[in-house]
Amino acid sequence: MPASEPVRLGRKRPVPSCPNPLFLKWLTELRDEAKEKGLKIHYTYQKAINSLNKYPLPLKNAKEAKILQNFGDGICKLLDDRLQKHYRQNGPNASIHAPLETAPPAVRLDNNNLAPSKKKSAPSSGDPERGGGGGRRKREYVPQRRSGGYAVLLVLYRHCQIEGSKGFMFKVELQTEAQPLCDKSFTAPDLGSKYTAWSSVSTLIQKNLLIKTHNPARYSLTEEGSALAERLDSAERGGERGGERGGERGGGDDVVDLTESDEEAGDGAELNLSEKPVPVPEPSTDLSLRPREPQTKASSQCLLPGTFQILLCVDFIETTGGGNTHCKQELVKELQRNGVNFDVRKLNVGDFLWVAREKMEPVPGQLRAPSGRELVLDYIVERKRIDDLCGSIIDGRFREQKFRLKRCGLRRPVYLVEECGSAASHLSLPESTLQQAIVNTQVVDGFFVKRVQDVRESAAYLTVMTRYLTKLYQNRTLVLRSRELEGDLPEDQDVMGSPSCSLISFTEFNHGAVKNKCQTVREVFTRQLMQISGLSGDKAAAVIQEYPTPHSLLAAYDKCSNEVEKEKLLSSIRYGKLKRNLGPALSRTVYQLYCTKGPLS
Repeated sequence: MPASEPVRLGRKRPVPSCPNPLFLKWLTELRDEAKEKGLKIHYTYQKAINSLNKYPLPLKNAKEAKILQNFGDGICKLLDDRLQKHYRQNGPNASIHAPLETAPPAVRLDNNNLAPSKKKSAPSSGDPERGGGGGRRKREYVPQRRSGGYAVLLVLYRHCQIEGSKGFMFKVELQTEAQPLCDKSFTAPDLGSKYTAWSSVSTLIQKNLLIKTHNPARYSLTEEGSALAERLDSAERGGERGGERGGERGGGDDVVDLTESDEEAGDGAELNLSEKPVPVPEPSTDLSLRPREPQTKASSQCLLPGTFQILLCVDFIETTGGGNTHCKQELVKELQRNGVNFDVRKLNVGDFLWVAREKMEPVPGQLRAPSGRELVLDYIVERKRIDDLCGSIIDGRFREQKFRLKRCGLRRPVYLVEECGSAASHLSLPESTLQQAIVNTQVVDGFFVKRVQDVRESAAYLTVMTRYLTKLYQNRTLVLRSRELEGDLPEDQDVMGSPSCSLISFTEFNHGAVKNKCQTVREVFTRQLMQISGLSGDKAAAVIQEYPTPHSLLAAYDKCSNEVEKEKLLSSIRYGKLKRNLGPALSRTVYQLYCTKGPLS
């Protein structure tokens, strides 16, 4: 092109819309659902979405999409199942290629009666926010009233207004607090749907209204989310006070129902709030119309006597999985015969534990009652057959399991050892070694050891423990605490002498006990030290207390004046309840391991 020719500037040609909008919508829902559950398949769904967006021709069914990249048999079957459901609901001749309806008419809150109303606005080509072509202005995303996202924003905002608030909430407490403000369940999907009110949280995160951090997950508001939640809270409180006043005005055709679910309305179902907060009417003298006071921590984070039941939790490996399947099935049958209220689930540490589950009433229109809060009692059981005990001692699992049980946050660990009769005579370790390991577990490690003969006695012990704990906790107030924020309770605090009990939630407990989760430097350093022969969990914990990282230990070695001082650096560190010294031998071994250049002799 000659240099003198002027460069022509103009609009880019608009990208054509996808000719298969229904398939695109369903794939997006599948992706969001998988992402919310933490499943890696959401990457596959995203790749399929990208391929579908590039395909310019309409598809009659999902089988035709097999020619596209990342469309396998599984995705095609899911799409075809939804397509058949679409035809059943809308007729066999329903179109699947027509563009999906965009967002419903703008909804505003009328400042007079605080009732939602439709308003039409004439397009203006001169409006800079609409663009030169007179296109529609992009509206701010606001979740529908009494939807999942709406309830989450309100609860987090009100929680932050409480004096001394930690500024974030965990998933279980957030679901529990938000449920009264939402028409859908946060835990159980409606009949014929896979989505719960919690599914809208992913939308809040995508819209930069909510932040999810840490493990266990913490949810907190962004600056934008806090501003939006403040306006929602103002409108909600104003609606409570002015609802009766608005009713006197009479409902007409302008009133819009805002109670449909997020999934039915899509992200376009928004509540258009003005930039300025909605004016709040003068306080009413009628106490029933006054706004609710924010719930205090005590009322929202405790279970009162009579509002919960004690439930035995059984690790699913104890009912299926490897090992003697017949004995595992026999354990379940024995518990059922004894009338024990138990639940099979995945436990990241231990084989059995007990939770106090909140009693919940069924919600009309829902198949299952919403899940109540679950607080973990201070008792956890590790079950070992004598042959399994032998194998775990040989491969090192025995020490690691004891260490993880002592660090799981529950103060009453129990070792349930099944003797298995004559099976002990065919083991690779002598019986004296096994007996010494069992004694050390009780005397040195502080575990309660219960020895039984077979699986029936194990079931009998679990039955008796369940009934004992039910009686022990029935008249107690259980208070939720966070290990991460407050640490463990003092060891001398006895549950028997306390009128109330401070317990952690099951979600936080199980997340914190994940074996292969991302570990801190301190945790990895502890595991390294425990690989040294003779360096137990208590000894490693004592070293970590003084030198939490390898860098701090190496720095301490550098400050020593000679080799002898370096070798004795750790010898005076005290460990365990008896506060014994670590000793010169272990101190020398640790020094040689971390400071010797080249192979160890």
